[in-house]
Amino acid sequence: MIPRYQTPEMASLWSEAAKFRRWAEVERLALLAWERLGKVPEGTARRLGEALAQRPIDAGFARAVAEREQVTRHDLAAFVDVLGDWSGDPTVKRYLHYGLTSSDVVDTAQNWALSEALGLVLGEVDGLLRALRAKALRYKDLPTVGRTHGVHAEPTSFGLKFAHFYAAFTRHRERIARAREAIRVAKLSGAVGNYAMIPPEVEAFVASELGLGVDPITTQVTPRDRHAELLAALALLAAELGRLALEMRHLARTEVGEVEEGFAGGAQKGSSAMPHKKNPVGFENVSGLARLLASLVIPALENVPLWHERDISHSSVERVVLPDATTLAHYLLRRSRGLLENLVVHEDRVRANLERTRGLVYSQRVLTALVEKGMERDRAYRLVQRAAMKSWEEGRPFLETLTELEVPLSREELTALMEPGYYLRHVDDLYRRLGLV
Repeated sequence: MIPRYQTPEMASLWSEAAKFRRWAEVERLALLAWERLGKVPEGTARRLGEALAQRPIDAGFARAVAEREQVTRHDLAAFVDVLGDWSGDPTVKRYLHYGLTSSDVVDTAQNWALSEALGLVLGEVDGLLRALRAKALRYKDLPTVGRTHGVHAEPTSFGLKFAHFYAAFTRHRERIARAREAIRVAKLSGAVGNYAMIPPEVEAFVASELGLGVDPITTQVTPRDRHAELLAALALLAAELGRLALEMRHLARTEVGEVEEGFAGGAQKGSSAMPHKKNPVGFENVSGLARLLASLVIPALENVPLWHERDISHSSVERVVLPDATTLAHYLLRRSRGLLENLVVHEDRVRANLERTRGLVYSQRVLTALVEKGMERDRAYRLVQRAAMKSWEEGRPFLETLTELEVPLSREELTALMEPGYYLRHVDDLYRRLGLV
């Protein structure tokens, strides 16, 4: 991921040095497991750990691996060579990578990293949920117009807009948590996954030390449906972030004007040419990057079918999509939370827009009242529709065009029907369902 869309935490997690530190820890724990089985001289793992404490894996180590890879044409083999030399211990160098294949180290370390990355993502989901909860509570009793097909429909609560997203991101949190559990597995089962050169006890020990589970059965690699599940959860998260951004962008249009992004006074510039501009560029940024994040699920799905016990076609893809997807998710959640926390809501404009169609938003309630008075429904519908079309065409209040027709409702009764509070009478029940009140 380019630096513009990185977060410091993800940049650190996915750095080359951090990757090699995770690989070294898997190798160290495997040595320790072998020691307990009496296959490796006692103290080998300890000496590797001491060497790494004295000479930590850093950017210089990563450069040495890159240089060695030019010779080996194999990154894990280059890593093992450099780590052995880095330790300065002949016994460590002799037994390093004992009984292991590359994927034992790479998959275990990568799954460990993905678990940590999703932990960071979940933390940002929680932050976004807090921001949505605050907005939902603040605007619970503010009437607004609901829109279907982009056209005014009926009154609703402005706070419900945020409550809907609160419910949705709660579901996304659950999906990501499930995907995190699915990826939290170690894999040290050897070249074709049958433990021929490494007993299950080594895998169980390493997994336990890393706080991971054990995949019940693998080939040479962890089955890639686990990774696809992770990317699918993040793709769904991206779609929701895109939906949130699109709603805010619509509400920020000049013709609507119900919200605007926080603006940094004279320091910020909305346009290089037009000084008056205050554009929803933050939410547009979220919209665009959400599309990118959602698209990364496709290569993850295509990584599931591999030849026989394993090929390497998934590897190059994952070097890009796994760091990029988790980084994008982390960035987008953090950006969206900041935008919501600084969102300006113009309550007067919200109320004005509700009245913009001069009462037409109450047409269904009038229809229902006529049916309750004994009128046949289709006749009532046609009558109300006639008055509504006249209001549209002549720009007159709906109440006036209704009273000009022969309807069994007095002007006072019609006026009482055109009150937005009626449409908010069950909002508290909805909030209780979500645990918001």
